[in-house]
Amino acid sequence: MTQSHPTAEDAKRSLNEHVADKGLEIRGRFGPKIGWKELQEILLDRALVRYPCEVKFTADGLHDGEAAYAHPHGEKPEEGFEIRVHPVFMTQLQRVPHLVLYQLVAVNYGDFASSEDAETFGAAALGMEKDDYYESICELADQLAGGCGCG
Repeated sequence: MTQSHPTAEDAKRSLNEHVADKGLEIRGRFGPKIGWKELQEILLDRALVRYPCEVKFTADGLHDGEAAYAHPHGEKPEEGFEIRVHPVFMTQLQRVPHLVLYQLVAVNYGDFASSEDAETFGAAALGMEKDDYYESICELADQLAGGCGCG
């Protein structure tokens, strides 16, 4: 009997299953409705967010049409992150969790995580279908000059 070795595809599938489970954990603990207040609590929970994070409303470092970005404070992830959210969303705090949850996958898993993982995580946390979550992210990005090209 031969043993098969895990492949990169196995690792990707495993990560996607893991982020789905973490998203469901967030929903179970902080949902069913995750707004600004719940988001602040999630960001403080090291079982869910590996490194310190704060949300800052600024366009500094964002590309045209980019709604949010996880900006590292330093060379090491342990130094924390600033989740930069475009200032246009300051008046839409109830929708900011959509943007921040998407970025948390990069905070927690680095470059190995994909956009698909971010969509899986955010959708699970918010109790949405993945396609609906993707559309919500695109709608938010489309509010900015240049949009995201989604759709």
